[in-house]
Amino acid sequence: MKVLLVNGSPHQHGCTFTSLSEVGKVLEENGIETEMFWIGSGDVAGCKNCHYCYKKGQCVIKDSVNEIGARLDEFDGLVFGSPVYYSGPAGQICSWMDRLFFSNAKKLDGKVGACVVNARRGGNSASFERLNQYFLENNMVVPGSQYWNMTHGFTPEDVKKDEEGLQTMRTLGNNIAWILKCIEAGRKAGIEKPQREPFIATHFIR
Repeated sequence: MKVLLVNGSPHQHGCTFTSLSEVGKVLEENGIETEMFWIGSGDVAGCKNCHYCYKKGQCVIKDSVNEIGARLDEFDGLVFGSPVYYSGPAGQICSWMDRLFFSNAKKLDGKVGACVVNARRGGNSASFERLNQYFLENNMVVPGSQYWNMTHGFTPEDVKKDEEGLQTMRTLGNNIAWILKCIEAGRKAGIEKPQREPFIATHFIR
């Protein structure tokens, strides 16, 4: 079993990395392989809503979204991390996730999905809620923790002093590992994930 940790901060080894690393450490202790992926500090294009991905199976913008999209079958779970800007997730991780999820919805179905957020002071709850919408809309399994998945700190050293926040990361890691093992045990026992009905698209006018 393997979990991808996606660092959505422009700082490769900052507060978000520190929080994700705590989750990853516990996953590894539980026998779950992890991989850390940093989306980088460059510009991340937003979704064009061109539906190119519907026809070609990948995003029209050729960047790391397609790189990870092509590898999604390798991962049983994904954990996304983001700093908090103006009480919301960083713009680059939202743009990146918009395109990853839009172009790979079928591949994400049934996987475990979670997020962690970090703020110096406020905005964590709103950011956490925003990121969870990706998982809940894509038929993913979302584990909880002992608190919302957040840490506080202006520097990695600050985050390391947030004892409750780091404990929350460790609890999340243990819960992800437990769920993955339960899913694997169920699969071996012949229990498959639910079959989905054909999608019915409606809006508020019809």
